Amino acid sequence: HGAFYRSKFTKVTIGNSVTKIGSYAFYNCSLTSVTIPDSVTKIGSYAFSECTSLTRVDISDLSAWCKISFGISDDANPLCNGAKLYLNGSELTDITIPSDITEIKQWAFRGYTSLTSITIPDSVTSIGWSAFSDCTSLTSVTIPDSVTSIGKWAFSDCTSLTSVTIGNSVT
Repeated sequence: HGAFYRSKFTKVTIGNSVTKIGSYAFYNCSLTSVTIPDSVTKIGSYAFSECTSLTRVDISDLSAWCKISFGISDDANPLCNGAKLYLNGSELTDITIPSDITEIKQWAFRGYTSLTSITIPDSVTSIGWSAFSDCTSLTSVTIPDSVTSIGKWAFSDCTSLTSVTIGNSVT
């Protein structure tokens, strides 16, 4: 809890054995980049709150990213302040959710302002609360028939979103 609260370091690489980043872990840090390993399955509330200098989040597995459970605050996600997401060194702007994902978790891509398109496969059955909120460059989305539920504010403040196709199964 608050392990590196207000620290001045700018780059952190989290070790491959780490499975959880605690609440407030990097709150108000001077981070500019963070590398999150595939082993992380949970990021606690406010973990990246007030990290306004954070511009880069590096991952090596998009499926592992999609499986992370973010805490009860939207700023558990390091993308929340507009950082860019890099997969194996390449910036992701057009994302295809992997076919092994059945749920896009709450806050999964919240605040990812560089996201321009998202492809959701038929394996996905639910889209979590605020999963894509504040994705201000997202222009269109097609939600497949496999999706039965879309959480509150899933696409809120997606100011460039002009086209949405919603499948027949959404209740």
